[in-house]
Amino acid sequence: GEVPQPDITVVTDADDNCSVPVIAFVSDSSVGAIVSSTIINVTQMIIVGDTIDPTASNPSNINVQCIGDVPQPDISVVTDAADNCSVPVVAFVSDVSNGQTCLETITRTYSVTDDCNNSIMVTQMIIIEDTTSPIVLNDLSDIFEDCDNIPDPPTLQFDDCSTVQIIGDNPQVTNTFDGTDNDYEITWTWDFEDACGNPGQATQTVYVTTINTINLESDDKCYDDGTIDLFDYYYGTDMSGTWIVVSGDTTLNDEYFDPLDVELGDYVFSYTVANNGCIDTTEVTITINDDCIVEDCGRQDVEISNAVTPNGDQWNEYFEITGIEACGFVIEVKIFNRWGAMIYESSNYQNNWNGTASKASVGNADKIPNGTYYYILTLKNSGLKPFNGHIYVGTK
Repeated sequence: GEVPQPDITVVTDADDNCSVPVIAFVSDSSVGAIVSSTIINVTQMIIVGDTIDPTASNPSNINVQCIGDVPQPDISVVTDAADNCSVPVVAFVSDVSNGQTCLETITRTYSVTDDCNNSIMVTQMIIIEDTTSPIVLNDLSDIFEDCDNIPDPPTLQFDDCSTVQIIGDNPQVTNTFDGTDNDYEITWTWDFEDACGNPGQATQTVYVTTINTINLESDDKCYDDGTIDLFDYYYGTDMSGTWIVVSGDTTLNDEYFDPLDVELGDYVFSYTVANNGCIDTTEVTITINDDCIVEDCGRQDVEISNAVTPNGDQWNEYFEITGIEACGFVIEVKIFNRWGAMIYESSNYQNNWNGTASKASVGNADKIPNGTYYYILTLKNSGLKPFNGHIYVGTK
């Protein structure tokens, strides 16, 4: 009856490495007849329960220019993950964008988990901000070309994070061509801007060598032929140019040249127009003569052969009437033998009779015998009386 009631306070030094142990009465056991000794068993319960989260810091922010520059997830950026009981595991969770295009933000999440599945999330901010002007990929070096081989402006290609828009003309063109044969420059300029408003400009210069294609025309005109339209010698379609006098003492009335009051001789005129960045020049040489003027021809001007000796020595080969070439007369010739028979006749004589018989003279011979013959020569529309006389013919 003296056995005390169970008392947990008798266990005074209970301890545990993780928590405060709980002491509880379990049972009493007797050993039978030995009443002078009592033995009990004490049982201690140790509960291990890790409920503490691991620790880690948010990785440093990343700033990039383009979406293509965003790096792949990398768990090594979480450098200070720790736990009170185990080595925590870092894993990539997700990337979430704010949906913007210029100054886009991506929130990248990593998990940190210990062996008891205690877990935390850390985040890394990726800031995408395009602040760089578009870069032109084309080779825009200076070009040196002749005027008939100027290339078209290139289509620009860009290295940029977003779509690039050309502002204004594509390209803007500055051309120093002045319509003369001076060399000149063409400058192409492009203004552009990307989707984030970053502006840019590019230029390319073409140094052009001018080619002047010269077309030569010539003509003979009598000073009394009337006013000459120089465009009659031009075969182009651009009538906006101006005719100029290159040589000769004269003046023009626009494209009209009046030769009536100029000296006889050559007059050179030039007409130059632009043709697709080159020069076309038509140069006209007009020779002014007096061939259209009929001189005041009289009997004293008429010279008539008095002998024909067609022997091949180039002297007196034909019966010739000269001195009236510019008079415009038509010559009518009749030649008779000494018996009065007409042996030759021409109504438009061309100084081409050399003793042949066109009418029977002596038998059927085609050459007349040597001897003296009689001619009658009429100059039609001259107002002059017919000429007549004798001519010696030596055909052998």
